[in-house]
Amino acid sequence: MQIIQGIREKGAAVVIGVIALSLIGFILMDANSGGSKLFGSSSPTTSIARVNGEDIDVMEFNKRVAEAEEQERQMQQQQQQFQQPKTPYQIKDQVWNTLVALKVFYAEAGKLGIGFTAKELESILKSEDPSNPLMQDQTMKDSITGQLSQAQVLKVISEIKKSKDDRREFFNSRIINPLKQTSIVAKYTGLLNAGAYYPTWMQERDNADSKNFANISYVAIPYTVIPDSTVTVSDAEVETYVSKHKKLFKQEDGRIISYVTFSQLPKADDSARVRDELATLKQKFTEVSDSNMQMFLVQNSSRKPYENTYVPKSKIATANADTIVKQAVGSVFGPYVDGNNYTLARIVGTKSLPDSVKARHILFPSKDAQGQPTDEAASKKMADSILALIKGGASFDALARQYGTDATKDKGGDLGTFGYGAMVGEFNDFCFNKPAGTKDVVKTQFGYHVVEIVSQKGTSTAYKVAFMSKEIDAGQSTMVAAEQSAIKLSGQGNGKNFEAYITKNGLQKVSVPVPVKEIDDAVGNLQNARQVVRWAFNASAGDVSEPFLIGDEHVVALVERVLREGTQDVKTARPAAEIVIRKKKIAETIIKKLGATPTLETAAAAYSKQVQVAGADSSLVFSGNIINGIGQEPKVIGASFNKEYQAKPSQAIEGNTGVYVIKVNSIGSKPADTPEEAAKKAKDQVATLRNQVSVGWYEGLKNQATIKDNRSKTGY
Repeated sequence: MQIIQGIREKGAAVVIGVIALSLIGFILMDANSGGSKLFGSSSPTTSIARVNGEDIDVMEFNKRVAEAEEQERQMQQQQQQFQQPKTPYQIKDQVWNTLVALKVFYAEAGKLGIGFTAKELESILKSEDPSNPLMQDQTMKDSITGQLSQAQVLKVISEIKKSKDDRREFFNSRIINPLKQTSIVAKYTGLLNAGAYYPTWMQERDNADSKNFANISYVAIPYTVIPDSTVTVSDAEVETYVSKHKKLFKQEDGRIISYVTFSQLPKADDSARVRDELATLKQKFTEVSDSNMQMFLVQNSSRKPYENTYVPKSKIATANADTIVKQAVGSVFGPYVDGNNYTLARIVGTKSLPDSVKARHILFPSKDAQGQPTDEAASKKMADSILALIKGGASFDALARQYGTDATKDKGGDLGTFGYGAMVGEFNDFCFNKPAGTKDVVKTQFGYHVVEIVSQKGTSTAYKVAFMSKEIDAGQSTMVAAEQSAIKLSGQGNGKNFEAYITKNGLQKVSVPVPVKEIDDAVGNLQNARQVVRWAFNASAGDVSEPFLIGDEHVVALVERVLREGTQDVKTARPAAEIVIRKKKIAETIIKKLGATPTLETAAAAYSKQVQVAGADSSLVFSGNIINGIGQEPKVIGASFNKEYQAKPSQAIEGNTGVYVIKVNSIGSKPADTPEEAAKKAKDQVATLRNQVSVGWYEGLKNQATIKDNRSKTGY
């Protein structure tokens, strides 16, 4: 489901307000695979993938990657909480899977005659539907009625038809293709939903299965009565099992890799060196004036810049805030460990700030609804003009309702009451450092705001704090030692010497049991390891790599085994096959001891077990998955409704967790459903079928498609 999540995230960033029709919609949000046939497309050059004989152009792929990277960068800037950013590899993988998904989907839609015409596009752009991207642009609406201006829409449609090159690409990316995808998804979803059928005969069978219930007596002999350690599985047995179940043991080209890492992270002497360096600066830091503070921190390479502003204690970003604010103005606290840094903290000054502020604003944005930059000079001029009108006595409320561009427009620009730090920096500083009643123009990343501070409540002490901070980094000796150690291991040349060397020197080898594929980015827990993967696929079994610097570690890798596409060999298949074979052999041993015609009593006596009862509470039904007191044993459930076992006990049944012998005490039936209950069950079953189709359709199409992955051949 990685494809679904990846495309969902990207789609949300491109067209605000496009309604996702179903899970299928998320598969297809925002990727311009194949371009828009309404207004032209480009021909492929170098192929990064081939899907059912059609190429995905590497230039198209790179362009989509660049867009995704920019969107990721913007999302990280807008995040209010810390969120792990996607790696370049994750972004590329997401884009690749998206483009492949679209190729597969559009091919299937084409077979069904599902498309998107220019007439449909025009109809959507003229509508008041929330999925219409033009509805998000306030300039497209009539200033009096608030409805979409059809004259403006016709201008946009005319511009789309006449557009060329970059402008055409902009319209395709932001308007045409997302609408095309949403429309085709809706049609395809409709077909899938209409195909979900629950016939009468199946309803009657399912109803009978859910109403019939059994009561059984049974003896359970768990497989644990014979220890696993006493049952050996030979290579020949594994080979035979694999040959009979080849579909379960398919493998792609891959490498089994192990590696050793040599960290160049700071050691204790590195930490002491940085601490002593800060200690020598402490006196100078105490003496520097406020006006020279920024220069002092820059000259001494502080990792924390000087924030020349007053903040409440709650906004002092360090675990030592309580201790710092207790210091006298001008005094210095530290050095103390702050994350991966040693830090000195100095209280430069204190003042009182309001606890909360009520304000209103009129925003002239820096970008339009399509994300394009607006005319900054014009926005500034307009903001200054509105401010002059307000200072001259004009109604702020009326002007905000007329000229506002954000969600506060209909509330006269009212932002409500907010605490310190709730707004972006420039806006926040203005509202908390200026007195109530102040009106002015404030510039932020969102544009120019005409702001009025309506009122302020409460007061608390705020602090201006300077931080002199240095990273606890590795010194030259630490880095050289790690590099030299890696070089020595690399020089061992082959796997046998590699193993002997790490044993002799007490090194820790990390063995990765899962095969590494040619386009993987990770090797076990080793992330961003493309260079290791590239090396491994040009190496032979037993080869030892040169040292690779990955993050803060030198890595030396060993190719343990080379796996070729086809059926797994005995060594690779053993972990999975051995479990099944061993359980089968234990079951055969138990069944042999029970004999050909066991009774409940003889079965219980053979392994000192008790005869037990299940289903006395009418819960043992044919359509159930679990038997109370036993667990998930479908073979036992099936046998419980075999009327032959009312007259005599069953043969030994090889189950999931043990061997069972049962005798059916009775088979009964619950009252039939009322028509209302039957109708509800049928409706629920249809909904379940539709959900199953919506979840599994893409994997079904993908499995039928011929997909050639060329990423490793294009410098991926």
